Amino acid sequence: MKNKILMILCTAAISCVWVTGCSGSDSQEPEGTVTETADEAKNTETPEKASDLEDGLYQAEFDTDSSMFHVNESCDGKGTLTVKDGEMVIHVSLASKNIVNLYYGLAEDAQKDGAKLIEPTNDSVTYSDGFTEEVYGFDIPVPALDEEYDVALIGKKGTWYDHKVSVSNPEPIEENQTE
Repeated sequence: MKNKILMILCTAAISCVWVTGCSGSDSQEPEGTVTETADEAKNTETPEKASDLEDGLYQAEFDTDSSMFHVNESCDGKGTLTVKDGEMVIHVSLASKNIVNLYYGLAEDAQKDGAKLIEPTNDSVTYSDGFTEEVYGFDIPVPALDEEYDVALIGKKGTWYDHKVSVSNPEPIEENQTE
């Protein structure tokens, strides 16, 4: 019984150190040390807005929180980011035709009357072995770079799911790359 109590206390102590870091909550900073609050840190890392990019086409990384909802493997996790008049939209080709609609926002809102669904496009992808396949692609609005946002999806089974996505690392597409 003593061993069990000791094990629980040790686990709690380790968890506390892990959650709060190496220093306890009542540790003191050395005099003259400047510390940053979470809000101040957030303000220094502002995500890029469309206004930070010139109008044009970019190749950008598209990340999701799902192994089922992701960019087609032939696209190396990237899509085509279009910046025009201060607005950003990324076109991504998915892995199949199993996702039939997307919604910029939450699944709950996607099911409301008048919800503006993102319709798929038919995209042709070519894999490294030369095999070509038709998949669905989507033009997804991007509010800011390097910042997660909500996108809901509905598949062939008719159920809406919430996901978090982000777009990052835009690189200009040269004209000869698009030909």
